[in-house]
This record gives sequence, C-alpha cells and structure tokens, in this order.
Amino acid sequence: MTKADTVWGTTHNGLPQPIRGTEGATILGPRNVPLERANPDLLAPPRTDHGTVPNLKFSYAAAHNRVLSGGWAREVTARELPIATELAGVNMRLKPGGIRELHWHKEAEWAYMLAGRARITAIDAGGRNFIDDVGEGDLWNFPAGIPHSIQGLEEGCEFLLVFDDGNFSENATFLLTEWFERTPREVLAKNFGLPQKAFAALPRDVDYTRYIFDGELPGPLASDTVRSPAGEVPKSFSYRLSAQKPVQVAGGQVRVVDSSNFPAATTIAAALVEVEPGGLRELHWHPNTDEWQYYIAGQARMTVFASSGRARTFDYQAGDVGYVPFAMGHYVENIGDEPLRFLEVFRSAYFADISLSQWMALTPPALVQAHLNLDPKAIAALPKGKPLIVR
Repeated sequence: MTKADTVWGTTHNGLPQPIRGTEGATILGPRNVPLERANPDLLAPPRTDHGTVPNLKFSYAAAHNRVLSGGWAREVTARELPIATELAGVNMRLKPGGIRELHWHKEAEWAYMLAGRARITAIDAGGRNFIDDVGEGDLWNFPAGIPHSIQGLEEGCEFLLVFDDGNFSENATFLLTEWFERTPREVLAKNFGLPQKAFAALPRDVDYTRYIFDGELPGPLASDTVRSPAGEVPKSFSYRLSAQKPVQVAGGQVRVVDSSNFPAATTIAAALVEVEPGGLRELHWHPNTDEWQYYIAGQARMTVFASSGRARTFDYQAGDVGYVPFAMGHYVENIGDEPLRFLEVFRSAYFADISLSQWMALTPPALVQAHLNLDPKAIAALPKGKPLIVR
C-alpha cells in the first residue's frame, strides 16, 4: 500500500478535496485545511460508506483543558462524544511532585500510564491500604467508592483514566478539601478528637488549588509506606501490563487484560493492540458491550458497519478517542508508516470479540458459498483460528 492509496479523495493545488474520480467537486468557500487533512475519509468517504452513522471520533486536542499548579486534565465524556454512553476518559498530566488530590467517585477508575512514573495510594472498606509506584505501560484500577490519590515522581507523569459511565466528569469528584470546607469546624474537632484551632488553616473557596496541586517529591516507596492493622488489600489495584507476554500474530501483537488476570478490574476490560504498517485489526465485533478506543501512536482508519446497510469511515491519530457501539462490525487499519498502538476498552468484566473470518471458516462451506459466491477453495483456506491482526 502506498500513501496515495490511504486517501479516497484527491488534491487540487495541494489541498485535499471532496472528489472521488469523476464525482464531487473542489471546495470554493471557507475551509479548515488542517482538520480536513486529519480526516480525509470524512471529506471524501469511500463509496462503501452509506447512510447516517453518528460521529464516532473526538480528539483530546479539541477538549477543554483544566490547567492548575500541579499539572492539567482534559476529559472526553458523553458531553463531547454523545454516542459514548458506556465509558468516559480523562487525559491527565502531573508535574514532578504534583498531586491529584485525595478523592473518590461513584465510578470505577481504570488507568493506563502513558509516560513517566507516579505513586498511587488507596484504602478499601476493610481499612486495608495500598501503595505502589507505577510506570509507563502499567495499569491501575480503583473500584467505585474507593478513596485514592496519584502523585508524580521525579520525571512527572501523564496517564489515561477511563471510567465506567459515559456521563462521568472528573470535575465532579468527591474531594477531601471540599468535604472539610463544607463541614462545621466543631464537627471536625469532635470527629478527630482535636481542638478547633487545628483546622484554622484549611483551604477556603477563594484559594482552592488542591484538585491538582504542587507537592514535594515523595521519598522511596518503603519510606512512604503506612502500615495498616488490617493489612494490605487482598487484590492489587495495579497491574504490569507491559510485562505481560503479548499474543504475537503476523501483523502485530495484542495484550488482553480483564478480571481473569487483573482481578481488581471487575467492570473494565481492555486490549492493547499494536498493528504493523499495512496491517489490519481484522473485521470483527464485540458481543457483550460498546468499545471505547484511545489512540496512542500512529495513524488509523476505521470503518464501522452499523446494520441496515449503513457504514461510515473515520481517521484517527495519536490522542484521538474512537467509539464503536455494541455489536457493530468494524476493522482498524494502520494507514501510516509506523506501528499503530491503541487501546480497546470495554465496560465489562471480560474481553470478547467475534472474528468475521473465523465465523465463516467454522460455518458449513456450502452455506457460505450460497451467500457470497466465493470460490470453494478460498473458503477452505480461511483460518479456523482467530487472526486478530492480519497483513
């Protein structure tokens, strides 16, 4: 495949145009060329696209960014991508020593470390605590209602958070400082067995900076550990996904993580997919839930088959969010010249997909031939295993 093959449209005077062969015409009015270049399959869709399919893409580059003393955070929820009702995502950066305030929320929090290192802490309802240092390629999962914190280590960090509710907002969490501010001082004193003057310096509304704020770098993990009388949590809240042996296939590799190998993650499953240039995450669908995607590196094209003859094609780059509603067929193709890396994330305890080629290979050949008029030899050559990624 050449780069020219990766765009269905054409160019005129060096600009992308909504033209397919003899169809379409040049743009005469105002236009946003950088946006058009990033979405060539929206500007000039392949002829196989048909009907009306909702938008299935939103870029973090277009999201509102909340910038504070210790870093920043930007989110993609059902507000930004209305079709994404099952899951929401937050992209967050912490400076060295930067702290994501002690907090909790009604939703489970699943995370993938994109860069750097962080220290995470939590306790469960049994008073058992957890503390760990996580680095690039590691995961964590805090079940709903579990209080926790995140702090950047020497090099700072950036990570992706995924929550099991599309309407979740990171700006609506239960914050430690806000609870203290909204509780009478005499109640705080009685609760903690301290004099009221001990709470005189609590942060006020006018100087709230604690959501993401500057902090001192923590010491070695061992020196920061607090021993609980109840012991440690029985299921680790972190997981070393990068250390997991991938499933190697001809066109790339896949690492799957769900409750079977990360028991703390009971509501979110995921696959880290790497597709070589020219490779294809095969035609498939998921029989259990919607798919929320995050593109880490490379360039991708995805066509989603929405039933009733409808289909729509989208282009994705690093930092984009993609979405595939429940049971819709799709593929993800690497259209760049570098490896494509992306996350498939699901609101489910387990990962599941159905391969189109495997379905055909395990169906009586005469039945397949009657539907598609394929050469019987071609049907016999279909792999009975699950390819996952093909060249």
